[in-house]
Amino acid sequence: MTDGQQDIYIDFPYKSGAYGYMEFEESDLNNVKENSIFIFTHTHADHYSKKNLKHVMKAKGGAKYGFFKISELERLNQQIDEFEITAFKTKHTFFGIPFKHYSYLITWHGKKIFISGDTTEPQTIGQMENIDLAFVPYWILKNAKEEGIEIDAKKFAIYHLYPSQFEAILKQTEALEKFIPMVENGQTLIIE
Repeated sequence: MTDGQQDIYIDFPYKSGAYGYMEFEESDLNNVKENSIFIFTHTHADHYSKKNLKHVMKAKGGAKYGFFKISELERLNQQIDEFEITAFKTKHTFFGIPFKHYSYLITWHGKKIFISGDTTEPQTIGQMENIDLAFVPYWILKNAKEEGIEIDAKKFAIYHLYPSQFEAILKQTEALEKFIPMVENGQTLIIE
């Protein structure tokens, strides 16, 4: 995410291709902007790579924030102009093992952006109003529909799609402009 002055990376760098999800080129690590902020939802390899983050921060500088120290993350509210981040402890399990996991609501220059991470429960996002862009895994939408939870968002960026799901998701969402499948590296979304 960028406003042209500050660059923020959410759950990147991760391990390319982890668990069969999206891959990126090694050169993408070299293209990270100088002195960026890196925010993480949890430690799974498809959201976080200590090795890649260390490499990027050594070359480009920057600061990391996230699930490991929420009080530091929330101090970003005083460090970035027109920026507010609220952390929500949300459930995420992997083979029945619970992980420390947070979802985030970012308000930046008056735009509300929700970052779901890997939570499976739609209750947190279902309590929010007027979200401009919600980054959600496909299962949040599925679970919200099954549980009768309305999500008040203008647009949804849908991630955590295996390459084998790309075609089906594109067909299901092509007529619905508010659903944007995240299926290509370097996709750009503009919030107006």
